[in-house]
Amino acid sequence: MITRTTNPDIPHLRRTGDTTQLIVDGQPFLILGGELQNSSFSSSHFMEDVYPKLAAANLNTVLGSVSWEQTEPEEGRFDFAELDRNILAARNNGLKLVLLWFGSFKNGKSTYVPSWVKINPRRFPRVQTHRKDGTLETIEVLSIFDTAAQKADAKAFATLMKHLREVDEAHSTVIMVQVENEIGILGDSRDRSHAAEVRYKSPIPEELLRILLSDKSNFTGPFRRNFGQLDADAVPADASWYDLPADRQRIDELFMAYHYSLYVEQVASAGKRAYPLPLYTNVWQNYGGEDNDPSVPTVVGGGGTPGDYPSGGGVEEVLDIWQLFTPSLDFIAPDIYLNDYSKTCAKYTHRGQPLFIPEQRRDEYGARRIWHAFGSHNCIGTAPFGIDSLDLDENPFKAHYGLLADAAPHILHAQATPSSSAGFFFDDLPPTGPATSPPFTLTFGPWSLKIERSFVFGHPSPGSGMIIQQTQNTFLLLGWGFQVTFTSTNPAAYFTGILRFEEKQVVDRATGAMRTVRLLNGDETQSGRFAIMPSAKPDYGGFPICVTVPARTGMAVCEPYALVRK
Repeated sequence: MITRTTNPDIPHLRRTGDTTQLIVDGQPFLILGGELQNSSFSSSHFMEDVYPKLAAANLNTVLGSVSWEQTEPEEGRFDFAELDRNILAARNNGLKLVLLWFGSFKNGKSTYVPSWVKINPRRFPRVQTHRKDGTLETIEVLSIFDTAAQKADAKAFATLMKHLREVDEAHSTVIMVQVENEIGILGDSRDRSHAAEVRYKSPIPEELLRILLSDKSNFTGPFRRNFGQLDADAVPADASWYDLPADRQRIDELFMAYHYSLYVEQVASAGKRAYPLPLYTNVWQNYGGEDNDPSVPTVVGGGGTPGDYPSGGGVEEVLDIWQLFTPSLDFIAPDIYLNDYSKTCAKYTHRGQPLFIPEQRRDEYGARRIWHAFGSHNCIGTAPFGIDSLDLDENPFKAHYGLLADAAPHILHAQATPSSSAGFFFDDLPPTGPATSPPFTLTFGPWSLKIERSFVFGHPSPGSGMIIQQTQNTFLLLGWGFQVTFTSTNPAAYFTGILRFEEKQVVDRATGAMRTVRLLNGDETQSGRFAIMPSAKPDYGGFPICVTVPARTGMAVCEPYALVRK
């Protein structure tokens, strides 16, 4: 869903061709963000020293949680004092905010609900799951098969959004809101309480059944693999969930995803009516399949079976259900810690939705990857988790976000121009075996570009960056630790060289205006062979002649040329 509002100054999403961009203060905006530890935003006093530190690290947006328990400590009595102080403090430090509504669900649990909800299980029933011995166990998760919690959460969220409109609409400090957090059931594939069991035995709702029996060619690959066999011949019109001929745990996951999406839609729609900011929810990923980091044990991420990760959340297996049944959410966002970063980015542009990464690794390994998100998937923003626990001098995002902030106008223009940019990264070389980040080739109109680690006589460094084609023969190079070889795609070309290579520096972040710092040639191009964007500390490997300079601005413009047979 694309946010529509009668006030053009309210932050919103705007579709331009095949790209969706976040519009803040009337202009496209890249979220160079960071998510706080869970409890940091609960105290404006705690945050006093944090905001300046994050601004100094080149962040422009902070993601902080607003919990139901703090917002509505007594039913019907709302307290926004800490939130208001945080909004003012962020604004005074030149920072935008994305608020995370920790309402009914956070990390597959319901620990952030108010005490008056927790101690009243008759009014607000809990989920029951199977123990290993098959007996039922009540867990600290609100059941979605009773309407009381859903209505109370929706009322609280709508009150929050109404308050935001009253105190911040004129300033747009708050630019998006996350609805709930990492939704789903842990420890079992579905809720097995009495109310859930009644629903499981009942006929599948007509609207959902029609979708399940329809052409699924535009659904995700995992959805088609799990449910592609469902058609009118296999499923009777009055089928219950028990009647669906598919893997039982996947049916359970589908069951929970459908009902969770209905629950969240009621909460989100109530908030959207009060103040139509962009809304989304985030997803704890399925970990245990082919797209995971093989260096990390499966158990660290939970696993690959529904219940090992939160069953019913918007993982790829049921992403279509979330997209179809939560129209008040503008997109579903992946948290990316252990899964393959590039593949996950691609998955969460499904059905043309914009990509936003609200949680990811906060180390250099994670920082390198954001270039791929911004450059290759038109990402509207990234946010490493636990950013407030990093000291300024150890925060790797300071350098990456600094360069992205300098180049933001050029990146935003490229995102709105089809096939004009690509992002990439090169990790540390392993002690043995093949490189985990091999070179790759891209084609931009009349040019083929080979991108690989930058040349050094010693040990090649990690690298990351982005290529933007600004004109047919002009490329903006951003980043460190890589080099680009240009080859003409014209079959009549018999020679390709570098006509111009200039180090640049931005002199106006608002417009992206640049000045030339140096003309680059000679050692910086290996005598015209390729354009080198060096790392900060190139390894000379004991070679007695310094032929590779350390990185400076991380920004250059290169113009290749070709000689063509007449």
